[in-house]
Amino acid sequence: MRKTLLASLIQGPLTEAAPRPDEKALEEVSEGLRRAARRSLGRSLAIREVDTGSCNACELEIHALSNPFYDIERFGLRFVASPRHADVLLVTGPVTSNMREALERTYRATPEPKWVVAVGNCACTGGLFTSSYACVGPVSAVLPVDVTVPGCPPPPIEILRALLALLVGMENDTPQNV
Repeated sequence: MRKTLLASLIQGPLTEAAPRPDEKALEEVSEGLRRAARRSLGRSLAIREVDTGSCNACELEIHALSNPFYDIERFGLRFVASPRHADVLLVTGPVTSNMREALERTYRATPEPKWVVAVGNCACTGGLFTSSYACVGPVSAVLPVDVTVPGCPPPPIEILRALLALLVGMENDTPQNV
């Protein structure tokens, strides 16, 4: 026991450092987002996140967008608490039967023009839960989806690329998938 305690004091943590995001890619996307948000909207883009039955892996990646490294507010993007203040609905998870009405109400409460971004494999395709009795299916089964972000979960840089594609698509009136 004593030997183990001494070894643990000397050795330090046994965890590995988290992989660093590609800083060059982040800078490229951030500059594009900043310019596109100002050109398309002339103001910040307001995002309302809606979880329709996910495992919360996508929420963790979306939450990382607000950390000091990504800090999406510097790009002119911000999360809002109410769909009445939102431009974009960022939807995660397969749509469960219990969340279908809530998603539809949230969509109706969002003012026009509005866009829907499906984040993660479950939101894009229904994932493993497609054939479940409790699942309606992917987000596109309930709402018109403008941009999809595949991945389980998609990394924050891919979510930023999807928002950039959405902003560029607003300019061209044709949002594109990532």
